[in-house]
Amino acid sequence: MDPSANHRGVALVVGAGDATGSAIGARFAREGYVACLTRRSADKLEPAVERIRAAGGQAFGYGSDARKEEEVVALVDQIEKERGPIEVMVFNIGANVPSSILEETGRKYMKIWEMAAFSAFLNAREVARRMVERGRGTILFTGATAGIRGSAKFAAFAGAKHALRALAQSMARELGPRGIHVAHIVVDGAIDTEFIRSNFPERYALKEQGGILNPEHIAENYWYLHTQPRDAWTFEMDLRPYMETW
Repeated sequence: MDPSANHRGVALVVGAGDATGSAIGARFAREGYVACLTRRSADKLEPAVERIRAAGGQAFGYGSDARKEEEVVALVDQIEKERGPIEVMVFNIGANVPSSILEETGRKYMKIWEMAAFSAFLNAREVARRMVERGRGTILFTGATAGIRGSAKFAAFAGAKHALRALAQSMARELGPRGIHVAHIVVDGAIDTEFIRSNFPERYALKEQGGILNPEHIAENYWYLHTQPRDAWTFEMDLRPYMETW
């Protein structure tokens, strides 16, 4: 595809799973953005890419390990050259793996930190370098309540999500005055996914009452953040079902 083709630029979703990440990509594609979806296995992106294309949008899937600097640099270069300028980057990698602090291993702790924090830094840095040159752009980080308070048996996840939130805060202060909107979204609650349906049927039963998060509704809020006027930018947004307790 010619980067000069008639579109509004690229919406890059890093960690585009079958629910939230894919829904975010679809939401931006509906508005004329080229949805570039990434995860470690490109094959797993094919259903999401095909859904977006079937709805009339442009979408492409990329296999990339977000924890490896050389792969991130190459990916961003490729997308900018082949698809156009990255106007929006959504970091959506999760790493919610519970474990008692008494049983946690150094290897798993480090892996969770790499997934939820280090990879966010790598991807955000590369995209920010391009955005600053253009004087515009949006960088959105999917966080969790674990980034605000740690719960028992989630020390690794909480540590990584706290680091993610701190990264977002620092980037917002530095890049906001340069025209880049950086925001952190706290997503708390079960999301309407096959995993929740299969493993937590009682929780999934709350869907009809609006008791679990709809990925399309999450995506709507990401679009809203991107379209905010810069005189009233939101840094942190908290999304949770009305019945979710703190």
